[in-house]
Amino acid sequence: MKYTIGYDIGSSSVKAALLDVETGKCLATAISPAQEMPMHAPVAGWAEQDPEMWWQEVQNATKKLQQQHPFDGHAVAGIGIAYQMHGLVCVDKDQQVLRPSIIWCDSRAVEIGNEAFNALGQNWSLQYLLNSPGNFTASKLRWVQQYEPEIYARIHKIMLPGDFIAMRLTGEAATTISGLSEGIFWDFSGRQVSPVLLKHYNIDESLLSDVVPTFGLQGKVTEKAAALLGIAAGTPVTYRAGDQPNNAFSLNVLKPGEAATTAGTSGVVYAVHDHIAFDQQSRVNTFVHVNDTADAQRNGVLMCLNGTGILNSWLRQVTGKPDYSEMNTLAAQAPAGARGLHIYPFGNGAERILANRETGAVVNGLNFNIHSREHLLRAGQEGIVFALKYGMDIMKDMGLQIHRVRAGQANMFLSPLFREVFANTANVVIELYNTDGAQGAARAAGIGAGLYNEQEAFRGMECLATIEPDAALQQQYASIYSQWLEGLQHIIK
Repeated sequence: MKYTIGYDIGSSSVKAALLDVETGKCLATAISPAQEMPMHAPVAGWAEQDPEMWWQEVQNATKKLQQQHPFDGHAVAGIGIAYQMHGLVCVDKDQQVLRPSIIWCDSRAVEIGNEAFNALGQNWSLQYLLNSPGNFTASKLRWVQQYEPEIYARIHKIMLPGDFIAMRLTGEAATTISGLSEGIFWDFSGRQVSPVLLKHYNIDESLLSDVVPTFGLQGKVTEKAAALLGIAAGTPVTYRAGDQPNNAFSLNVLKPGEAATTAGTSGVVYAVHDHIAFDQQSRVNTFVHVNDTADAQRNGVLMCLNGTGILNSWLRQVTGKPDYSEMNTLAAQAPAGARGLHIYPFGNGAERILANRETGAVVNGLNFNIHSREHLLRAGQEGIVFALKYGMDIMKDMGLQIHRVRAGQANMFLSPLFREVFANTANVVIELYNTDGAQGAARAAGIGAGLYNEQEAFRGMECLATIEPDAALQQQYASIYSQWLEGLQHIIK
């Protein structure tokens, strides 16, 4: 038998999946740690993690796979990596980490990105970068340069979280074009690293890692890493992508007009298109999709809501409910609109859809005499959907028409109420599949290893449910969303 392994390096946990190449079936999945990984905020608005912690959890998750489904490590034919996007990892010439990673929801570089957006020219930035430099990896590196010059002087290579894990596996520092685009280093017009952006930030291009293909040989597992993981030295790493492009791949969202959504720690709608598109305020962002080529352009428009599953996690703590399924049941007992209680889930750093404002979360309309836990839980789920709808309307204004979305049956999509509110507020058909990011990375690794083609990669994946919008519910949720939206206008004034 031949296997592929997929890793999904999140900010809450590392997920791993073992795939049978012959049947396309997922044989085992593992999550490590059992509790969420720590996220440090030494200053309000910051968010950091230790990259070595991710690597340790990769090892732990691999051991759990072996316990669930013992496999011959020499039969692993390819490894795929998905990872939390937009993080910054800095290493020295000995590949040692110089500082904690500045991760995706960290807000410290917002003003640096805004300054660059204006200095470079908004029209130029949108034409060539398709985004504001914003609070992305390049701006985070500029922050290190300005505020930690001694560390900056020791940097040999910078990388994204998935690049770091690939380096620990192979001993080689590398990245992808898709990765460069998510860091806002990529010139879409010239299909090259942007010399203008580097010059403005005074960044030497030598700090960027070499480019490898998204699918294909990216390096081979070293003897040291092989011993830690229980696989063979020389096993090829054959795929890497940011978690949202990878999530789209895992749902077979590869063609223009197709869209994927996820609602984990963050909430995302990601739509594929074959032309240049951008939002004038850069509230949603365009990155290179995993199957982009020079002959067939494929970009992904990504709308991200930071405060999604993290709001649900917070609600679990404050309501004293240990089980998310029980929370979903309680939320469904409250009436639609939660009797006028509205939650605005913007409490996890600066929100791109709010033009990088950091408003904090808001609970509006709370009445101690009529509202209970059920109303609070329902308002949380509705607020997340309404914020996603707000972002989807920005995508619509860019010319993207989204009528059907695919999602893994996981996280918030495990809630029947959440699915109902999403389908009827956004007026979309939802298709739920038995997949996740780790499985997607494992399937993609098989393509990169030449074990099968793109069409064959999705054997073993099934559509578990389809949720259609209902005309009566659409009208009801349209009214509730309108009230929620009115409250949002006061928040962002």
